Amino acid sequence: MSESSTTSPSYEMSSTKKEYEFIKEIGLGSRNLGCYVNGLWQGNGPVISSVNPANNQTIAEVVEASIQDYEEGMRACAEAAKIWMQIPAPKRGEIVRQIGDALRAKLHYLGRLVSLEMGKILAEGIGEVQEIIDMCDFAVGLSRQLNGSIIPSERPNHMMLETWNPLGIVGVITAFNFPCAVLGWNACIALVCGNCVVWKGAPTTPLITIAMTKIVAGVLEKNNLPGAILTTFCGGAEIGQAIAEDNRIPLVSFTGSTKVGLMVQQIVNQRFGKSLLELSGNNAIIVMDDADTELAVRSVLFAAVGTAGQRCTTCRRLLLQESIYHKVLERLLDVYKQVKIGNPLEKGTLLGPLHTRALRENFEKGIHKIKSQGGKILTGGNVIESEGNFVHPTIVEISPNADVVKEELFAPVLYVMKFKSLKEAIEINNSVPQGLSSSIFTHKPEIIFKWIGPQGSDCGIVNTLNLYNQLWERIAFGTRNQLWVVNLLFAQNNRLWQLF
Repeated sequence: MSESSTTSPSYEMSSTKKEYEFIKEIGLGSRNLGCYVNGLWQGNGPVISSVNPANNQTIAEVVEASIQDYEEGMRACAEAAKIWMQIPAPKRGEIVRQIGDALRAKLHYLGRLVSLEMGKILAEGIGEVQEIIDMCDFAVGLSRQLNGSIIPSERPNHMMLETWNPLGIVGVITAFNFPCAVLGWNACIALVCGNCVVWKGAPTTPLITIAMTKIVAGVLEKNNLPGAILTTFCGGAEIGQAIAEDNRIPLVSFTGSTKVGLMVQQIVNQRFGKSLLELSGNNAIIVMDDADTELAVRSVLFAAVGTAGQRCTTCRRLLLQESIYHKVLERLLDVYKQVKIGNPLEKGTLLGPLHTRALRENFEKGIHKIKSQGGKILTGGNVIESEGNFVHPTIVEISPNADVVKEELFAPVLYVMKFKSLKEAIEINNSVPQGLSSSIFTHKPEIIFKWIGPQGSDCGIVNTLNLYNQLWERIAFGTRNQLWVVNLLFAQNNRLWQLF
């Protein structure tokens, strides 16, 4: 199934609910072709349904990619790469600037779609799209700063010239919890650096994949550029594996579970490719006894409950110094009772549904495991009987040594534990196999510098509150030995480089 225009067919929305009608404004219909190949929309794979997690009803249908679609798309993308890499970097930056402006024009429609299809509340959905716009702005400036170096030579009357060349094609495999922001983090940088992008969105959020692609495709078409500069596939594991195995893709960025990420890394390594992985998080917030406890409570609430606990940076472990343990815990239990649960598109909702029914079942299994390992449920711990995938936000009192604490439960479940000294708190923070984000609340400089130093948190992101109630952040998005921040996607002398 394919068509000759750059937009998929606009079918009448059969039995469309009023809350779904806005998707027409971003070029979506009741059935949508899920592959953008060489400037055309097509799809020859299975037909799947995009489901609203708030009621598990179908929003629209999508025709996924087949392997034949993938191969056709990759051939076109490889040809487009020969054109795109020769366009001067500032000109590439101008295209990315236009993409940012096109996203601004549809910000609220796209944000609403993220909220509808993924399940995060509307403010977070809009905020996610805004992240891509911000990345476009950053990348525009970067397009005029891709400088090389003149290096002194030990040979007389010689010099060494350093220049950076594009890789060619960057593969981006994104997850359901940030169905478009992760594309922006990768693609904006990749594009200004002269790389084409092959994107496989999450199988359960195909509509946002299509809507985002339509906007980028419109900018490329307006500028008489090959549509294959961005090649998009809606599909499952078969397409993801094809990207990981494809020698035409020197670098693959993968966001998802540690289990699948390890598989992707191994496949890419076997062909001497490069991978960027953003995987699990088991993040801790430490509250010292001198902290502003009200600020800490508000921060913990958003960090633990936001996106229904389905962020890799979600706070999963709360460490409270023993002298303030009961004070902070009582206040936190009070604010948890005030969390409004419901339709993520409705004003005032703070907690939407889990993304799928399977995740709701995993929540139930996780609660059972927590209880079997001595965890005490202080609030929540139950699913909400409804058509959607709603659960109660949960606080658990548990030992830091429990095996379940070492795992990532992708749900709004917060483990609370006490500590005596900073040394003990740091040991608990560093005791899990995941190391992504971490935070501490204190006013003492000596604690701050211990926390951000080599004997402090071992996470890629280290937050702290300083004496003036300002947030410090050591900016590096990643885990321990794998920093995932701004990556300049280039090859130099047949080697792959990352600049941080």
